[in-house]
Amino acid sequence: MKKKISDGSFYKAFFTMTITMALQNLIVFGVNLADSVMMGAYSETALSGVGICNNIQFFLNMAASGVASGVTVIASQYWGKKETKPIHRVSAVGMWIGIIFTLLIFAFAAIAPETLIRLFTDKENVIEQSVLYLDIIKHTYLMFTLTTILLAILRSVETVKIGFYVSLSSFAVNIFLNWVLIYGKFGAPEMGIRGAAAATLVARAIELVVTVVYVLIVDKKLKFRLRDLFVTDKEMFRDYFKTGLPLMMSSVSWGIAMSIQGAIIGRLVESAIAANSIATTLFQVATVICYASSNVACVLIGKTIGENKPMEIIKRRSKNLQLIFLAIGVTSSAILLLSKNLIIDFYDASAQTVEFTNQFIWVLCVTIIGTAYEAPALCGIVSGGGETSFVLKNDIIFMWGIVLPLSALSAFVFKFPVVVTFACLKADQVLKCVVAYFKVNSFNWVKTVTRD
Repeated sequence: MKKKISDGSFYKAFFTMTITMALQNLIVFGVNLADSVMMGAYSETALSGVGICNNIQFFLNMAASGVASGVTVIASQYWGKKETKPIHRVSAVGMWIGIIFTLLIFAFAAIAPETLIRLFTDKENVIEQSVLYLDIIKHTYLMFTLTTILLAILRSVETVKIGFYVSLSSFAVNIFLNWVLIYGKFGAPEMGIRGAAAATLVARAIELVVTVVYVLIVDKKLKFRLRDLFVTDKEMFRDYFKTGLPLMMSSVSWGIAMSIQGAIIGRLVESAIAANSIATTLFQVATVICYASSNVACVLIGKTIGENKPMEIIKRRSKNLQLIFLAIGVTSSAILLLSKNLIIDFYDASAQTVEFTNQFIWVLCVTIIGTAYEAPALCGIVSGGGETSFVLKNDIIFMWGIVLPLSALSAFVFKFPVVVTFACLKADQVLKCVVAYFKVNSFNWVKTVTRD
């Protein structure tokens, strides 16, 4: 009876946290979608410029999420043991690493913006728009990283609603200011692509302020003081570099690889750049539940191990979660397929851009099922179980050994149609499902990463 009650509370927590995080992610990507739609209606070249800069933002997002994931794996096991002081120390490790990494990206964007943009495209009109956007948007990078890590710390102790409210406030501010500053409403100057960047800057500042106030004043689980966010010790640094660093490196590697993917697309016809921006933004919206389930699985599996639950319970929960992941994938694919025409119609795009976008979305409707299974299985269950190095090795093999070489050959040697190259870029999302299935069901990933 106790096991049944325990499993009931586990799945209740899983679905409650997943839905809340999915809504949060939906709003976050809704901001990107709003930027994309509004810029698409303003200028297709400006849309391409935002899309190029979003490659940099995606890289930052992956790096920040990687740092946060490393914190989450360790913190969730300590949360299972009901020990909060070690969570303070590992949180400080994450904050310092996140700050240093973000400042490096900011410095590159500030010192050599055009050089950075040229890594992704050689189209001069797109470069011009991208530089204008990057000049403002780079000031959001540190705020975004700090907010991401703070919300991950709260998530590791099963506090997720604040993330939803933070994103909701940001969404409202961003939409309104986009309309005012892009088009020059209420007497404001018509700023075009710089207006979109300025709106995002204000929204990111509000996100950070609300999150810091919650962490320091409202939250009663961790009871942080300001100094707790920056004071740690060598022992916790060692623990993080052993367990958390592989996740950070995996995310950074993934971010670099995705940037290279963006560069490959950016060297095809210009309409492919715009189509990729539209399709990728729509895909991000459709995968909100997939990635939310991954984050939640990581926390709850880590907590289960921290609570010292029997292996029987860990196995049962892991197997049932895999079925849930597949159901989420099929549902997400259907949503993406049914909504594609509605979203594409919002854009004032050329006929070729619309054609490419439709082709890309059909590819994504297939790969999203793989994403929904392999990402939460590996980054959720296996990482939450403590074996984080496997995720890094697996990503390197598939992305750098298979996907990128295959895609480069398709684009530049064989010169296959654009949609074939796009499919090659997404092939790992299906291929990794085989590895994920055998790895998760081997149960050799269950490890304790806390200290007594």
